[in-house]
Amino acid sequence: MTEHNLLGIPETRLPEEPEVSRALEKAVGIDELEAIVAAHPSSSLAWAALAQAAANSERPITGYAYARVAYHRGLDSLRKAGWRGQGPIPWSHEPNRGVLRALYLLRRAALDIGETAEVTRLTEFLRDADETAIAQIENENVPAEPAPTTEAFFIRGLD
Repeated sequence: MTEHNLLGIPETRLPEEPEVSRALEKAVGIDELEAIVAAHPSSSLAWAALAQAAANSERPITGYAYARVAYHRGLDSLRKAGWRGQGPIPWSHEPNRGVLRALYLLRRAALDIGETAEVTRLTEFLRDADETAIAQIENENVPAEPAPTTEAFFIRGLD
């Protein structure tokens, strides 16, 4: 039991999805992501990738719909793994990241369409699952430190 898991509820650890992960590494564009989802419709990881791609488009309702499916597929996966509606879902266990990302994307999509009650509920859900998840997702593509500046200099001396 950790200091953040006062009830002693065991962590939920989802199984790996190597075929989905490999397909997503190669995917380029929404059409390929839709094909991956069609091949793996129960994968919250695949749905989350599609939701993320759609969230960057001009169609916020489409992104919300994909994120909603990712969320429900994630809940299905969690329950299948023994989760009973509460307890840690650690970000550190990589197969859990699809579900946590789905929660985050639904939260962001709800914010985009002004559904504030859902934003609050999903924020609490994410914090209860893993208090670091939101920061981990938001910092994924941010460099740890800015690249150092380069300076050109000349050494002048006598020949």
